[in-house]
This record gives sequence, structure tokens and C-alpha cells, in this order.
Amino acid sequence: MKRPDLKIKPIKNGTVIDHITANKSLYVLHILNLPNKEAKDVTIAMNVPSKEIGRKDVIKIENRELDSDEIDQLALIAPQTTINIIRDYEIVEKNPIQLKEELVGIIKCNNPKCISNQTTEPITSKFIVINDKTPVEFRCNYCDRIIKSDEIEAQFE
Repeated sequence: MKRPDLKIKPIKNGTVIDHITANKSLYVLHILNLPNKEAKDVTIAMNVPSKEIGRKDVIKIENRELDSDEIDQLALIAPQTTINIIRDYEIVEKNPIQLKEELVGIIKCNNPKCISNQTTEPITSKFIVINDKTPVEFRCNYCDRIIKSDEIEAQFE
């Protein structure tokens, strides 16, 4: 049986963000500040079939590897995501995203009275993971406010 044509062309060097929850790739692009002048070739596939999760999104970024801060942010909205590093058309690293137990300075507390939101006190936000499964939940270290994944997504819109 002849193999069907690929829907997305392979990249020579860069990052493939795979197994993004279906229809969440636009949030990922926003977090990564894409597209931009430096990233010339960005390919997006949305809501495509996946054996593992049913439907998924995929983003391929030519000639760019993500840093740890970017990966930490992606874990907030796409916890099932896999980061593949490509060099010379080969996968040299394949790592599932790992959500850290603490998030410092990445998201904001939704409580307007939280000390981390006061302009008089320069305090960086800090959240503790209380549920790392979808939907992800965090607790503010300062006011104990619980923040859920839909509230986190709203911060990246």
C-alpha cells in the first residue's frame, strides 16, 4: 500500500511541539510570541487525528529550540504536550512536558486583593500545583486562591 503524502513537511532543524490539546495551538503561539520576524517557518496543524489522544494540534518551528521558561508556560495550557528537538531531519530529543510543583512569576493571581497584585509591594506571584491532571489547578502561595486552567488560558489571550 502506498504511503499517503505528508500533510506537514518535515523540518531540518528546530522544534516540533506535538500532542497539543486540540484547538489550543493558538494559545501556544501567543505564549511563544509567534509568528515574529526571527521565526520564518512556523507550521501549524489543528485538530488532526492522534492515536494517543484522539485529536491534537502540532506546531513546527524551523531553526528554534524552546527555552525552559517557554516550556514551563506551555505546561500550563498543554500538559500532554511533547517537545521534539530536530537536527538534520532527525529527532534527537523527545520529552514530555513536566509541570513543575511551583510556578514563580509565570501567571498572575486572580484575586485583586492578593499581595502579589499590589503596586506598593513588589512581590512575584507564586503558585503551588494542587492538580497536575487536566484540568490543571494551582493555589496562590499568598492568598490561597485556587486558579484553574480556563482562568490561566484567559491570561494568555
